[in-house]
Parts: sequence; C-alpha cells; structure tokens
Amino acid sequence: MSDNISPQNLSTDPEQEARRILVVEDDPDIASLIQMHLKDQYQTVQVAGDGLVGYQLASEHHWDLIVLDLRLPGKDGLQLCRQLRSEQDYVPVLMLTSKSSELDRVLGLESGADDYVTKPFSVIELLARIRAIFRRMDVSQRQPEQKVSASTEEIIYSPDKSIELDSQRHKVTKNGQELDLTAKEFTLLSYFLHNPGNVFSRAHLLNCVWGYGHEGYEHTVNSHINRLRAKIEDNPTKPKLITTVWGVGYKLI
Repeated sequence: MSDNISPQNLSTDPEQEARRILVVEDDPDIASLIQMHLKDQYQTVQVAGDGLVGYQLASEHHWDLIVLDLRLPGKDGLQLCRQLRSEQDYVPVLMLTSKSSELDRVLGLESGADDYVTKPFSVIELLARIRAIFRRMDVSQRQPEQKVSASTEEIIYSPDKSIELDSQRHKVTKNGQELDLTAKEFTLLSYFLHNPGNVFSRAHLLNCVWGYGHEGYEHTVNSHINRLRAKIEDNPTKPKLITTVWGVGYKLI
C-alpha cells in the first residue's frame, strides 16, 4: 500500500465531501477497510503504515482529519498526536485505541485527540464519529465570522486583563508574554473566557469542549485544568483565575 499521495486517492464524485483524511494504521486489513468506506464519502483518503511516515505526511500536507492508531511502529500514536498539537496548525485527530485498556483511551484524549474509537469497532460508529468531528469543526469555524459581524470582538480578556486570547490568530498571552497552549487548552480557556462567573461541571465541559463520547472520563478535565492553570496562574497551587467549586466543577472568577 503506497504511502505517497497518488491519483487513485482522489475522486471527482460530486456526492463526495471535499475532505482530506489521513489514516495512520499499521494493520493493512484495518487500513484498507477504513480507506474503502471513507472513500465512499470523502474525496481524499490516504494511508500511512507507520508513525514516521504518518508524521511526514501530516506535516507536509493539509488534512481535515487524521485517523490515528495508538500503537504504531516507528512513532506511536501518542507521540505523533502530541507533536501535532505542539504545532501551530490545528487538525482534528480521531484515535483508534484498545478496547481492553481504559488507560489507552484516557492517554489518547490527554495527548490531544478529539475523539476515540475502540477496536474492534463498527464502521457505522467510525463514520458517525468522523461526521460529528466535522460538524463541530464547521461550527467552530463559523463562530469567528459571527463574532466579527456582530461585535468585531476577535480578542477577549480575562476579568483582570492579565490574559489575552486572540481567536483569529489562535494566540494567548499573559501580561504580554505568549503562552504555549495545546489546542484543547486553548479551547478550554476560550470557553471559560466567554462565560466568566458561570460554574461548569466536569460532565458539561466534556460535552462542550471534547464532544460526545467521553462520558466517565471526568478526570481528563481535571488534568487539562491543572495543566492550564500551570500556564496561566501566578501560583497554580492557589489559582485565582480558574477556581474549583467543590462538589460542582470549575469557574472563571
């Protein structure tokens, strides 16, 4: 199976969506199955058989989605996902994880994956998860346009003005110094900044920031909140921006 983008991966079927999907999966049977079903709906579906080739293709080309196996030769899915999240351009990641390991699923989410599907998976569920990711991306891409037309507020601040979030440039600064946030940390902070004073449960944040399918993984929220605090708080052990409301959840003061 070729790891280079080739003409047979392209289609001019008008009923297909103009999406570009990269599948990084070392099992050729699973990779072929995914590619076959995705090509029925999306115009470009490319397969990489290991993590090194997957990262090369992910870095050199634009993708609308990466379907990423957790266990890969060369560079595993967690490493690849973390590297992608450390880069400026954001691409959604759907992680393929082991059904027998809860730790795999948690690590996949905490490395920056947008969603996961456990093996063995049903093709119907896989396609539904992919469509859900595309719907969320389409909504998030429309939101900046709505803000510009309504109030031109592309930049928002924390109540004490120490944090500045520029949604258009995907940039966050604290007292003028740029912060290195992951895509999920950026989205989480943006959600709080748009809703100051409101208290959100972990389940609510999972639904609104991570999307459906993460019930039971509230500790994922805890770990992301802790990492976000380490970057935005003067003293993360005594947070003054994002505080804990014991027994309920979190809020931005």
